[in-house]
Amino acid sequence: MNNNKHAPRSAGRSRWLPLALALAVSAGIGNSYADSTPTPIQIQAQSLASALNQLGQQTSLQLFFTPELVAGKQAPAVSGNLTPEQALQALLQGSGLTYEMSQGTVVLRSAQASGEVVELAATDISMVGDWLGDAQEAVVQNHPGARTVVRREAMIEQGAMNVRDVLKGIPGVQVQDSNGTGGSDLSLNVGVRGLTSRLSPRSTVLIDGIPAAFAPYGQPQLSMAPISSGNLDSIDVVRGAGSVRYGPQNVGGVINLVTRAIPEKATGEIGTTLETSRYGGWKHIDTAFLGGTADNGIGAALLYSGVNGNGYRRSNNGNDIDDVLFKTHWAPTDQDELWLHFHYYDGKADMPGGLTQAQYDADPYQSDRDHDNFSGRRKDVSLKYLRQIDDVTQFEVQTYYTDSFRGSTIAARDQKTLSSFPRSYHTFAIEPRLSRLFFTGEATQEVSVGYRYLKEAMHEQASRLALIDNVPTVTPTSDGHVYQDRTGGTEASAYYIDDKIDIGNWTITPGLRFEHINTDWHERAVLGTNGVRVQAKSRSISSDEPLPALSVMYHLSDAWKLFANYETSFGSLQYFQLGQGGVGNSTANGLEPEKAKTYEIGTRYNDEHWGGELTAFYIDFDDELQYISNDVGWTNLGATKHQGIEASLRYDLSGLDARLEGLSANAGFTYTRATYEGEIPGFKGRDLPFYSRQVVNAGLRYEVNRWTWNLDAFAQSKQRAPGTGMNANGSFNGNYITEPSADGQYGDIPGYVTWAARGGYDFGQQLSNLKLAAGVKNLFDKQYYTRSSDNNSGIYVGEPRTFYVQASVGF
Repeated sequence: MNNNKHAPRSAGRSRWLPLALALAVSAGIGNSYADSTPTPIQIQAQSLASALNQLGQQTSLQLFFTPELVAGKQAPAVSGNLTPEQALQALLQGSGLTYEMSQGTVVLRSAQASGEVVELAATDISMVGDWLGDAQEAVVQNHPGARTVVRREAMIEQGAMNVRDVLKGIPGVQVQDSNGTGGSDLSLNVGVRGLTSRLSPRSTVLIDGIPAAFAPYGQPQLSMAPISSGNLDSIDVVRGAGSVRYGPQNVGGVINLVTRAIPEKATGEIGTTLETSRYGGWKHIDTAFLGGTADNGIGAALLYSGVNGNGYRRSNNGNDIDDVLFKTHWAPTDQDELWLHFHYYDGKADMPGGLTQAQYDADPYQSDRDHDNFSGRRKDVSLKYLRQIDDVTQFEVQTYYTDSFRGSTIAARDQKTLSSFPRSYHTFAIEPRLSRLFFTGEATQEVSVGYRYLKEAMHEQASRLALIDNVPTVTPTSDGHVYQDRTGGTEASAYYIDDKIDIGNWTITPGLRFEHINTDWHERAVLGTNGVRVQAKSRSISSDEPLPALSVMYHLSDAWKLFANYETSFGSLQYFQLGQGGVGNSTANGLEPEKAKTYEIGTRYNDEHWGGELTAFYIDFDDELQYISNDVGWTNLGATKHQGIEASLRYDLSGLDARLEGLSANAGFTYTRATYEGEIPGFKGRDLPFYSRQVVNAGLRYEVNRWTWNLDAFAQSKQRAPGTGMNANGSFNGNYITEPSADGQYGDIPGYVTWAARGGYDFGQQLSNLKLAAGVKNLFDKQYYTRSSDNNSGIYVGEPRTFYVQASVGF
């Protein structure tokens, strides 16, 4: 049977088989096939005949065999960056068959008949061991849940200056513009499926698989997101089915920020993006990349990305960010691989002030604060070791250490005092994992067993000066002494197991994670701001939580998949929550950890002309934690529900007419309904704050000759401001404030639509791969805003019409 997609089909078997045998004998038996370049290969577990047919379609191998030779035999699932021969060897594992190969022609034989023993070389099979990896298209296509990957090329064409710009266009993801005490350009405010967006506490954000948060358990907020978009190769957003592998605090999914990979050949590139608007100053992001792999297999890459300049407001809007990453990779043997990464991030950014309604009406681009700023630094190192024990067994261990500091200077709401909040965090973790393939009848199973030990420590302080005539001044009650001194730590152990079962067209993955978490928090007895000594406090909490999950995928074809999944996500109490309210060693105002159940059902289709994804989701909280304000802190809302639909579509219009070659369209739509479902009269069914029920994005891309043109649109419906329906102490009163309040904190936030356009030209290798582009964001200068109700409360205007230029050269 001939299974090459470019060659005659099975009707010519009897004619082609003698020729193939003659070629094989005359050229010799073995590894004479010239094409040994690894390529992405994705083949599900199925009958051997069907699997070999898919191998022929995905590679240039010409495969010849009789039906009797493969009858009743099953092939395991094979996925990863493999050479054609490695993929063939993996498919034949345990089949009792061998092969002869010559110039891409393969003839299968019975090993017993030929007197040979099948000895399969170690292959680079991607097992369940790493669910995220480098987010290859074939892996994403077979993920049993909602998943979107944005590649570097798309980030550049968006004119993205930060991660927030990129995430804004992903279905189900809503990004809140910088505001309030978390409102610097170092922060990341992302809410998935109607979850709170302030500092992204409900999504597990990773950088190359390493948590980006200061402390993944005790301080998951991203007041500093320690990565610059210029160093990224892709952003991988998994919106469900991740709790078994990635632990608590991820009811909003997993967002993996994948940095640029180490290249095989020596490669270098420098680039810059420069932007400005008529209201602010100039801001630029500069990037540099140098890397390659030596003949001995040792590879390295040095990455730099820096952001500097002023944003779109008139004052207190500066940014200074440096992000450096050194990556190494070494494969000392065919079975062993090592990755060692060093990362340093340093940033400082001003935090413009929120405006009252009168100030906003007079000049929305002003800032009435001169001193508010945020600074942060992170140093981290990670080591990953992978051992391919044999063809069906893989061992991996990853360990990392992070040293983070964040400091903020924030004026009180009345701007009579100026407080500083230096905070430091240390995190160490180690995670071994063993994955193995099993063949049981017609099914192939990939079982992974893992363990993670994580220990984190924190130290948080606060001091205060008076502001007199806008000048920091020492006074008897505000003399700069430390009036708040807190320490804490978390020790967590997680055990997990999952089993990816491929049988026929089905892939079923049950899994279970068990979390054991101990968190403690202490406050020293220090002199308070009123001259009275603060009482020492110590609090702790332990949690033991099983987190089951189940995902199912049905493969209608290589292009069309159906999926459904269920998972349980757990949110342990954080340091701020544990220390909130109460006296002495009492509990934190009755706060309890939260648990949510998430359900998804959807479909995904992708071929060379068009593709898309449609997902329905449902999140059920028994008692959701919600941040209200700095004064109130967090409160248990009670039962909430998040439900909706996410859709995305891409289409290559050349499928309609060859004259449209290079023209493609994309679109995304999300409908979300996140509501309170507790028993408080007048509040049940009300929308939760800071999310839009409808979000739409659409775009056209036209690539012709060396030109690339982009036109994109984004729209979101209105939002509720925080605090509506709540008393000052965080209790509910059932009343909504829908009209704008004079102080700018409350009232509905109108929806808006913005457009963006860009054109770029690639000069090619003859001119050092020079690329030039120019674009405009918010093309029609639509004015929109968000709100905040913390110490830095008020209205925050969104980005106005902004012009930018881009340039890069490579070698």
